[in-house]
Amino acid sequence: MEEIQQDGQQKHNGNEKFEIKEKIYEMILYGNPKLTGFPRTERYVLAGDIRRSMYAALELAVRLEKKYYKKTTLQDLDIEIDVLRNLLRLAKDPKLYPKQKPCLDFHSWEVWIKKVDEIGRMIGGYMEWVNSREKQK
Repeated sequence: MEEIQQDGQQKHNGNEKFEIKEKIYEMILYGNPKLTGFPRTERYVLAGDIRRSMYAALELAVRLEKKYYKKTTLQDLDIEIDVLRNLLRLAKDPKLYPKQKPCLDFHSWEVWIKKVDEIGRMIGGYMEWVNSREKQK
């Protein structure tokens, strides 16, 4: 299978695959089952906010893939990923509920946050590419 990478996308036999969207999709598949293990006090609040943030990031990635002018959507996606990063940090913090274990165990948080950081780096690289294209105009 021939793969050519350009502009955050890969071509697979003529079909383009937007890598940021694919990474967000993979992160959702990893994270959603973890949210069911949250304590009842946070299952519908913090877990719901994390789920909403992941889905919002996926929606923004789809919009980003389809838009011609990408800068604003790219900034919105970057903000959403940062919100998600902070929600996950809160979920693993033992100080949130001092008398019980954190919502996320350290290993799950570590794997999840690596996925989020990878997406963040991809967004940063894409932002640099978009900004360099604007300067060339």
